[in-house]
Amino acid sequence: MKIKIRYENEHQTLEVENVELERWLNISITDEESQEDYEKRIQEEIEVRYNRPEYNNWHKFDRHTGNAYMKSKEGTVEVNTEEAIMYRAADKSAFNSSIDGVHNQFEYEECCETLRSLLKPAVADMVIAIALDGYTVGEYAASIGDDSNNVSHRYRRAIRKLKKVFSKTSF
Repeated sequence: MKIKIRYENEHQTLEVENVELERWLNISITDEESQEDYEKRIQEEIEVRYNRPEYNNWHKFDRHTGNAYMKSKEGTVEVNTEEAIMYRAADKSAFNSSIDGVHNQFEYEECCETLRSLLKPAVADMVIAIALDGYTVGEYAASIGDDSNNVSHRYRRAIRKLKKVFSKTSF
């Protein structure tokens, strides 16, 4: 059977077996129905389900917006303002910043605790300042009143020690 289906702005004709259409559309022929009436009923069902350009265009752009935009049968758009505001926000992290901040704080504290358990206190403070807090070796050396060459050497030594410890650990 040949059916017409809309693709982009044009109709295309496809040759599909009746058995496939029956499964696809969940329609079967009745005893008093002729083959022509049956094909007409199938094409009408395809028109209703798939060949609606205004719905398809709306759905193409707004299918991922959740409940922010719902198209009713009358063609009007109902807007849930809370989700619409979230959808239009340029930076979506604003809605999750408090959660992310708490999560990041827990990760930071866990990393600091692990480093302090593996390294001496002074070395752990140095690694935390340089690796986690974003200090440069020179800035950290100036803050503790030491030479940056010495701090750099101690930092590399601490990193080598951490690599050894974590290479032996299975995750």
